Amino acid sequence: MSGGVRLGVDLGGTKIEIVALDGDGFARVRTRVPTPRDDYHATLAAVAALVAATERELGIAPGAATVGVGTPGTLSRATGVLRGSNSVCLNGRPIQADLESRLARPVRISNDANCFALSEAVDGAGTGARVVFGVILGTGVGGGLVVDGRALDGANGIAGEWGHNPLPWPCDDERPGPACYCGRAGCIETWLSGPGFERDHVNATGSALAAAQIAAAAGQGAAAATASLARYAERLARALAHVVNIVDPDVIVLGGGMSNVDALYASVPAQWGRYVFSDRVDTRLVRHVHGDSSGVRGAAWLWPA
Repeated sequence: MSGGVRLGVDLGGTKIEIVALDGDGFARVRTRVPTPRDDYHATLAAVAALVAATERELGIAPGAATVGVGTPGTLSRATGVLRGSNSVCLNGRPIQADLESRLARPVRISNDANCFALSEAVDGAGTGARVVFGVILGTGVGGGLVVDGRALDGANGIAGEWGHNPLPWPCDDERPGPACYCGRAGCIETWLSGPGFERDHVNATGSALAAAQIAAAAGQGAAAATASLARYAERLARALAHVVNIVDPDVIVLGGGMSNVDALYASVPAQWGRYVFSDRVDTRLVRHVHGDSSGVRGAAWLWPA
């Protein structure tokens, strides 16, 4: 094996996945198990068992590998406990300290969107770029920011979390916007998540379709679906232009279900120049390379070379 071993753990609501990357970024072991339901201590035990089993399989000493963990939610800088995770049994728990105690080594933990962005920045769609903004357009909307190969957490642990900013430059019929679970209205997430896309289509047409069905219908030239996708792309252009104006990334990488809509990669850059405060936009909008593997790979890369 070239270099040290990095273990990445993706701590999801339904499964826990581990990957072992060698020094060249090659996955030597990859395993997943069901996440224990509503049981914090069983979840810790499952992670510890995966780490131990992976080190045994690789033939390395216990504790020799670094461990990074990606999870929905963020660690509170004020209290050190996790907040905002959809695995609610983890919320309010000092998961980093508890894992470090069980694994007898330092553990790095980051939001799953940061892990996605980091994976794509290190050896994915953003390889070679200094500043990469990773976007997850799925059931929710998340983001992560990577600079020079390192994920930025920020002073409050929320760097890149653009989904709960308001949709910029709203039209009159977009105000105040759909209600968001965060307690506000008109958040980017309410417009650009998969459910947000579906809601906009049903409001415009009365027809309830899944996001993938709307995109497919648009690809076949259906007028109503084409109009819904055009509205989505224009809103995404506005939202990403806001990011470009603040961060000015070299690359924006899309992930999540809506990233599979091919038309976005041409239509969004064609429109965002109207909102970017520059005479040209060199930022590239690209599709992810690692897909579902990005979260677990990015967790491993929380420990840089």
